[in-house]
Amino acid sequence: MATTAQLFEEPFDADEYIERLAWRTPGGGSKGGAEAFDPKRLLEEFENHIEELKQLDEKIQRRVEKLEHQCHREAKEFAHKVQDLQRSNQIKEAADIIQKLHLIAQELPFDRFADVKAKIASKYHDLERQLIQEFTAAQRRGEIGRMREVAAVLLHFKGYAHCVDVYIKQCQEGAYLRNDVFEDTAVLCQRVNKQVGEVFSSPETVMAKLIQNIFENKLQAHVKEKLDETRHSDVEQYLKNLYDLYTRTTALATKLTEFNLGSDKHTFLSKLIKNIFSSYLESYIDMERDYLRSRGAMILQRYYDSKNHQKRLIGTGSIQELKERIRQRTNLSLGPVIDTHGETFLSPELVVNLLQETRHAFERCHKLSDPSDLPKNAFSIFLLLVDHLCVEHIDYALEIGLSAIPSSDAKNANLYFLDVVQQANSIFHLFDKQFNDQLMPLISSSPKLAECLHKKKEVIEQMEVKLDTGIDRTINCMVGQMKHILATEQKKTDFRPEDENNVMIQYTTACSKVCVYVSRQVEHVRKSMDGKNVDTVLTELGVRFHRLIHEHLQQYSYSSMGGMLAICDVAEYRRCAKDFRVPLVLQLFDTLHALCNLLVVAPDNLKQVCSGEQLTNLDRNLLHAFVQLRVDYRSARLGRHFS
Repeated sequence: MATTAQLFEEPFDADEYIERLAWRTPGGGSKGGAEAFDPKRLLEEFENHIEELKQLDEKIQRRVEKLEHQCHREAKEFAHKVQDLQRSNQIKEAADIIQKLHLIAQELPFDRFADVKAKIASKYHDLERQLIQEFTAAQRRGEIGRMREVAAVLLHFKGYAHCVDVYIKQCQEGAYLRNDVFEDTAVLCQRVNKQVGEVFSSPETVMAKLIQNIFENKLQAHVKEKLDETRHSDVEQYLKNLYDLYTRTTALATKLTEFNLGSDKHTFLSKLIKNIFSSYLESYIDMERDYLRSRGAMILQRYYDSKNHQKRLIGTGSIQELKERIRQRTNLSLGPVIDTHGETFLSPELVVNLLQETRHAFERCHKLSDPSDLPKNAFSIFLLLVDHLCVEHIDYALEIGLSAIPSSDAKNANLYFLDVVQQANSIFHLFDKQFNDQLMPLISSSPKLAECLHKKKEVIEQMEVKLDTGIDRTINCMVGQMKHILATEQKKTDFRPEDENNVMIQYTTACSKVCVYVSRQVEHVRKSMDGKNVDTVLTELGVRFHRLIHEHLQQYSYSSMGGMLAICDVAEYRRCAKDFRVPLVLQLFDTLHALCNLLVVAPDNLKQVCSGEQLTNLDRNLLHAFVQLRVDYRSARLGRHFS
């Protein structure tokens, strides 16, 4: 018979159990059965069965102990829960009672109920302290439900605000570990925002108080530390730090607007930012201007030092203005001509540095200026740029360039002023781009716009006067160089050869050298100018070139073969004039070419030639003057053709 627990189920009879065991054992029955009674075998069966019963007993005992232990543990846990619920109820009940007593005690006269009032107040404060301690412990354990229960009870106590303060303090513990206070703040607020709605009845108030606490403590201390360490030692770094900190703070505030912070969260956050930065922003523009002034002066001085150049003092006032007017009208230098050895004293690197510093200043100005002060502050930065770039650099280079232009009768002069023009124009384009891209957006809707445009116009006009003066004097020098070539190379015998029948050249040496020189200058002008300025300057140079050749040809008398050479020279001059790509200049040389035909045409054909398309509208005296240059003028009595 298998020994199992089922054998001992109620009702249990021991005698019956033994009898059944003996009967089932072969030779163990009381009557012997089919087999004779065998006491040894029965004893052996009883001993085996007793051993099985012992093992079953141990197994059942272990199971009982396990169940007893489990039952004991569950009973203990249940008791704790009951205890907690009872305690929770007593807190709520005690809080309700003490709250009511506290309110009633306020109405009791002090002289008669001083002791009672004191006991109620003491109990009120004790219970309030216990509640806050319970809330603090629950927060550390992360028990949101318990925090919510205690906060709901404390809501009617004066200490509720202190409970919020404790929450705000504890939720910041361990939150700033990345060494990036702005990123840490964003992560902290994101996490807390999810929690306060589960704990407090007015989560927007708690979030606003948390953010205020962070701004007034963590952020303000961070900003002060970063700015105070450079404010007096490194102004450039201070301005960079101020811009970076203010930008990151405003960006953080923008992120925080996604949370519910009350009805006017934008004004709330703006005030917090203002409280941190107001003392720094008040002095910002003065520091910006002082930095730009000293930085610009340093950049300029460093450049001139690299050139071993001591800046000349450019005169100002009425005497200088008088000199300028005389110089413009007479082309006199009114001062010693200096040799700059081709140096323009204009530096692209310097210009880039100045513009870059100004660009950073405009960016900081845009971010750090009060909106009402922005146009005024931006204009003050612009004036510094004008002073450093336009006056101290470009204008100075133009003055030096003007002083270096030689007189019109100088020989082999280095006409580098066109290089000054080219670089000045390139620089001014960069200046103009910064004006449009960075200054205009800051002032476009303010009265300062007109002032800025006027200042820019004034600067342009002053530069244009000097550029025009320098270009005019440079063209005079070019013409003077041509005149020198002609005076040196042109021989009287060129147009009255001794052997009329043995002339082998196509055009004179003087003509060839002048054309080479002119072509070189035309190319120089094209490289130095842009836009309509190219045509304007080449037109002026071409007209003066024509006038020079016209007057030059009138200094000689011409034989028949000499007249042919003059026509060949003018044809070469006309070919050179095509490089100007200016219709007026080409037309002038076409007319001059037609005039030269008067030097060789047969006397009887003069009237017909003078009536031709190119000469018919010219002054008769001019035609007569050319005819008088012929060596046969008097002998052939050509004057009668103009009577």
